[in-house]
Amino acid sequence: MASDPHQEGRARPRGADAADAQPEGTVATASRKAHELAHRLTAVVRRTSPTGSRARMPSVRVAVVDVGANTLRLLVADSAGGTLEPVREERRRTGLGEDVERYGRLTEEKIAHSADAARREVRRARKLGAARIEVVVTSPWRNAENGDELVGALIEATGVRARPLTAEEEAELGFAGALAMTPVDAPSVAVCDVGGGSTQLAIGSGDAPSWLRSIPLGSLRLTERCLGSNPSKKGELACAREAAAAQFEGLTPPLPAAALATGGTARALRRFGLDRLDGPGLDAAIEELALLRVGQRAKRARADHERARTLPAGAIILAEVQRRLQVPMEIADGGVREGVCTGLAAAEAATA
Repeated sequence: MASDPHQEGRARPRGADAADAQPEGTVATASRKAHELAHRLTAVVRRTSPTGSRARMPSVRVAVVDVGANTLRLLVADSAGGTLEPVREERRRTGLGEDVERYGRLTEEKIAHSADAARREVRRARKLGAARIEVVVTSPWRNAENGDELVGALIEATGVRARPLTAEEEAELGFAGALAMTPVDAPSVAVCDVGGGSTQLAIGSGDAPSWLRSIPLGSLRLTERCLGSNPSKKGELACAREAAAAQFEGLTPPLPAAALATGGTARALRRFGLDRLDGPGLDAAIEELALLRVGQRAKRARADHERARTLPAGAIILAEVQRRLQVPMEIADGGVREGVCTGLAAAEAATA
């Protein structure tokens, strides 16, 4: 994975292993243990996934706070018999990816805002009776020079485990969460998750992904680089298409029998009118979205302003992925957060 030019890595220090690069202390301990624990949880997720053998587990309520490039999200869910039932979902805009793209690091203001938002959501999860709560941090930790400061602030503010996810772990959890909520009857399936700062792609058969890649381009990053006008100009749209094609150049995934798209971009496109994501549908949606002002996109896709602003860029990235997979993508109802919750529920059941 480390040798793949498309594999996303942390911005600091260049060429160093992410765990070895951590300073000593609480954040370092969390980082060193992240990979080992993620694999244990992923193994549990695979055993409880609907695509594999389901374990008989008692009902348990768990929660995850997902700190991404665009937003901070809460999912509180009940798990019983290997299935998840969402109880409460919340989202708060943080804009961490904007700092990363502009400065290469996170400002103190954005870190403090994110930590406060996480504290509020953890408190909400506790009031709702969650037995286990975890905070996960995705591309802002990997891409910011001072990503460790964010993780440390989250731990201090919430008093719960804050797990920085490697690109591989994020892809694995997205695969598990998508299939947990949207079972697919196919010999192999691809799961694509377009985030604000990166795009994860996982392909596998049965209950586990066997091919994982992370591309360091997400909807927020592409918007910041190319799509500054409202509505988008033709030259900007061409810039975005070229930038996305350059990031995916040379990527040759194994061809799956079926594919799922997860994440906010995919769900917003479904509300925009696309029930499945194929080449003609995505190309038409991109052209239509580019002609609309952000407010018009928000109304059509029933999305907030920030999602509407980055929606054309997210659709362009999905189109690049779809061309390489060569199959239409259905839209999944689950992703990384559901994957984390499934693992937390299994871990809680194992100690009951």
